[in-house]
Amino acid sequence: MVLSTIQTPEETEEHVISSVFASRYAHEPLPRYKMPRKTIPKDVAYQIIHDELMLDGNPRLNLASFVTTWMEPECDKLMHESMSKNYVDMDEYPVSTELQNRCVNMIGRLFHAPSVKGDHGVAVGVATVGSSEAIMLAGLAFKKKWQNKRKGQGKPFDRPNIVTGANVQVCWEKFARYFDVELKEVKLTEGCYVMDPVKAVELVDENTICVAAILGSTLNGEFEDVKLLNDLLARKNKKTGWNTPIHVDAASGGFVAPFVYPDLKWDFRLPLVKSINVSGHKYGLVYAGVGWIIWRSKADLPDELVFHINYLGTDQPTFTLNFSKGASQIVAQYYQFLRLGFEGYKHVIENCIENARTLRKGLEKMGRFDIVSKEQGIPLVAFAFKDENKSLAFDLSKALRHHGWIVPAYTMPADIEYITILRVVVREDFGRQMVDKLLSHIKQALAELTDTVSKLTFTVEVKQSEDDQDAESGSMHIPETSLHWKKDKHKVVHKEVKVTGGKTKGVC
Repeated sequence: MVLSTIQTPEETEEHVISSVFASRYAHEPLPRYKMPRKTIPKDVAYQIIHDELMLDGNPRLNLASFVTTWMEPECDKLMHESMSKNYVDMDEYPVSTELQNRCVNMIGRLFHAPSVKGDHGVAVGVATVGSSEAIMLAGLAFKKKWQNKRKGQGKPFDRPNIVTGANVQVCWEKFARYFDVELKEVKLTEGCYVMDPVKAVELVDENTICVAAILGSTLNGEFEDVKLLNDLLARKNKKTGWNTPIHVDAASGGFVAPFVYPDLKWDFRLPLVKSINVSGHKYGLVYAGVGWIIWRSKADLPDELVFHINYLGTDQPTFTLNFSKGASQIVAQYYQFLRLGFEGYKHVIENCIENARTLRKGLEKMGRFDIVSKEQGIPLVAFAFKDENKSLAFDLSKALRHHGWIVPAYTMPADIEYITILRVVVREDFGRQMVDKLLSHIKQALAELTDTVSKLTFTVEVKQSEDDQDAESGSMHIPETSLHWKKDKHKVVHKEVKVTGGKTKGVC
């Protein structure tokens, strides 16, 4: 008996017509919140998603983000080849694990970790999903060591705190909230947009598990003075016997300072620095999804945080919050280290700094802005309008979107929230030609903003009311015929981004 399938005319038509836009899928509604009942052709599924993604911004023009948006085709190919490998499976994918260990040791040497001295030294660290996970791990290590010490002394261990500046990234707030740690923030002041080391040390008490310093503030790219913090904290530790350590959040600056500011002491050359995190997907020049946490020594990573598993084939220690993840980002990080070397990274960062300097000078020539960022720091330019109308920053940000640029405008943290700034992050793929084009578009946007601002011009003739001429204090009378006014045709509505929870959101 022969079974045959008879195609309906509709199915036959779809098979013959290969064009996605000539099929019925071009006019049917897109499934959004419910899985479709039937399958659809692969080319149709691709085209539907591809077309919708076109509505996203262009990553290369996203000047709000520190995250890498360009890599060499050879690295893209390697990432695609290793995408299906679960790097946590050390027994099945030993090479991927080895590449992680190589990267950890290279970064450890870059940060002058004592554990990697000599030819056979081994750094203590691990790859993470960005600096957020790295900070969680560092914070947990500090909390556990502090608790163990307090328990041994027979003292309370239920009220740990961390001292930071109010300019910290939101992941620090997440750590404090998720793991029941008080976050004691040093308030910022106008003209000083990073943590004051003196004020930070004043906030330190016996319950402080660490002081977190930032090498490259999210708000304006400035490096905090880790050397001064180390010296001041060392004096307080000697006086009190607390031995409070330092963590350096080098998410943005960890792959900047070693190459262009080699004499700047911020890393493990300072004795109180016990751990450092850095984002490989920022100036580490890798696509989003990889961070690194390095500890000074094995003694700074409590054994309680290391887990051993054997169900993947062999005994495998793990001390990350995330478990399964692809090996592609780690492979990409090793590619960049191998491909560029110290010399290549140095040239890339120097080019970024020079392009940032060109942008800075161009903005200064316009005479409309105050530059908020510093010469020494992350290659970025943060600037504010000299005009007190802070809505202008949001207007300019919106105007630049018409040209494709994504330039964030945001208010500063509590106590100086009246200051609104814009920020341009200069990445590897933001070359001189793009700097010049951005400057020309800013000039054009400024001219448009000036032309569309509503103006109200009026003249008032004022005289004293006749009824009150003899009174010591009379009322002022404005004759109706003496008021002359003229209003422009244009109407402008200013819309500002509201900040909740005391932290600027959406600034990464």
